Amino acid sequence: MSQQTPLTILFSAGESSGDQHAANMFLELKKHRPEIKGIGMGGAKMAQAGIDIRYDSAHIAVIGVVEVIKHYGEIRRALQLMQRIISTERPDLLVCVDYKEFNFKLARYARQQGIKVLFYVSPQVWAWRPGRVKAYGKVIDMMAVIFPFETTYYDAENVPVRYVGHPSVDKVHPLHSRSEDMAHFGLDEKKSVVGLLPGSRANEIKRMLPVMLAAAEKLQTGLPDIQFILAQAGSVSDELLEGYIGQSPLEITVVKNQPYDVIQCCDVVMTTSGTVTLEIALLTVPMVITYKLSPVTYWLGRWLVNTPFIGLPNIVLGKGIVKELIQSEASAGNLAAEVKRLLTDTSYADEMRANLSLLKEQLGQGGGSKNMAQLALEMLKYPVMTSISGLASSKQ
Repeated sequence: MSQQTPLTILFSAGESSGDQHAANMFLELKKHRPEIKGIGMGGAKMAQAGIDIRYDSAHIAVIGVVEVIKHYGEIRRALQLMQRIISTERPDLLVCVDYKEFNFKLARYARQQGIKVLFYVSPQVWAWRPGRVKAYGKVIDMMAVIFPFETTYYDAENVPVRYVGHPSVDKVHPLHSRSEDMAHFGLDEKKSVVGLLPGSRANEIKRMLPVMLAAAEKLQTGLPDIQFILAQAGSVSDELLEGYIGQSPLEITVVKNQPYDVIQCCDVVMTTSGTVTLEIALLTVPMVITYKLSPVTYWLGRWLVNTPFIGLPNIVLGKGIVKELIQSEASAGNLAAEVKRLLTDTSYADEMRANLSLLKEQLGQGGGSKNMAQLALEMLKYPVMTSISGLASSKQ
């Protein structure tokens, strides 16, 4: 393959986190090979990085069985579009970023068309049907995992795997100092700060924000010297958020697109589950994890999931270091009680911080986006500028 021929990478990211991961990876790729072209499905971050977005993934960024069924027609149209791109434009590499069921089907089609497939962010096979490792092994050329322990599952089935590091380690850095942020956000350093992170999807906001607001009202009744700040994801519209906050009697500072600056200001955070829990952990801020799904999705999940935890900090460390309030337990009273304990029980909060520091150490030094770019270059048969050192690798 001639280095003079501009190569094309097709990216497939279906959610906001994948959009960010793909964008960071592409920016690293361009540092090595500016002529590489990126196309695919994604969002604003990928577009800003220079990837030609053929389908806006915001239309299909849903979670849960019921929600997927509701959006099935749109998801199917997106898949057909991506398959047409593969068959007509013949990209040199397909990079699937998370969004496991959709990307499994896309990867299978790509392999049938003779296109190399790099899957970034392993499906949680340690929680959902470990037997699927074999199935993924048949449709990919390489699995890039973000937790060190994940390589074991793929090595056991002789599926090519590379540990590239967790992308959050690189990106979780506040832009300013805590004192600067406190002043900028209008927060009183003498008062406790409770953060609200209700999610990045519309259905998460609808389910979780009312519960968090009700918990905040209970907290303010018992602890008057308390203030609240909400981290608004870029994917959440102002109108949707205001529809709930506007009806609340609380004074809540809303900050958009600065999650890490918001988190570092907090003494405690109420958060939905997901990658954000790791980001909070990396900033060693005590938290309580809460989540609600549709009854059908939750029932199926409990039947299929092979782990006692839903929160990533608990999963990675293998113990319940952070309280999880799921489904019927996700009540305003329970949330308020846990936040109050973290605010008033110093030894309890300190123990959680110590465990979060341990988790931070386990995730390592980062470099995930750079390592992903180098791995893609290897698969494209480009010479890699620098070796990937200290990373777990298997048969290639």
